[in-house]
Amino acid sequence: MVEIKEIENISDFTPKRIKKYLFLWCSEGHVSIMVDNKHLTLSQHQVLTITSGQYHGFKNVHDGKGYLLSFTLDYICKTEKDIELIFQNSLFCHFDYNEIISINNPLEIERHLQKIEEELSNKPFQYLESIHSRIELLLFEVNRSKIENGGEIWKPEALFLRFLEFVRNNFENNYTLKDIALRLQTTELRLNELAKQHAGKTAQNVIYGLVVSEAQRKLQYEEKSIKVVAFDLGFRDPYYFSKFFKNHTKMSPTEFQNSLKN
Repeated sequence: MVEIKEIENISDFTPKRIKKYLFLWCSEGHVSIMVDNKHLTLSQHQVLTITSGQYHGFKNVHDGKGYLLSFTLDYICKTEKDIELIFQNSLFCHFDYNEIISINNPLEIERHLQKIEEELSNKPFQYLESIHSRIELLLFEVNRSKIENGGEIWKPEALFLRFLEFVRNNFENNYTLKDIALRLQTTELRLNELAKQHAGKTAQNVIYGLVVSEAQRKLQYEEKSIKVVAFDLGFRDPYYFSKFFKNHTKMSPTEFQNSLKN
């Protein structure tokens, strides 16, 4: 549901993916981490958010201090306003966009994280409700710093975010856009409107992009054959999967895997 760790106590450096959203705070020193295929380094008073389902693995934390906060979507998103908050301004972005954000008021971030650690340890009355509120305050501070530092305001609607989550949780079913619209109790037209508004492309092309990203993760981190990866993503024909992958990345799955070795 919700957990917190001090960075200096992290000892597992194996790349992993979990169904939680990660909030990484560096209060001192430097922290190096791989997120999917990106190598990122945080410095003092910087934040990195990692979306549920992305692979991550720490590379170097020996001089870094801070916190790694993780929470599930069902814990943090009680209302549509909660859903919109955690994805606002590209935080926890579904499109593999992991941004390091410098914080202008680090004492507030540190204070909330210390209090979350204390509440999880002591478990006072209504501690989960208290922590939920503190996570919201953390995200407010990050959004304020991002905007103050020149970042753009991006506030997607909850329906679009539910659409993204649905696709990412149902790759193996290979649902059509019509199927997805029915399950979300909306229309294909509405999903296309939201996709154009928030991503600048059709809803179908948003789906294709999410499938490609998931394929790249599986090909990079999971010891599975291309045939099994294709089936995991809802493709009945591995040849069609390879053709689809090359159309979107300009490389075959095998060429992509070989490029990682180099």
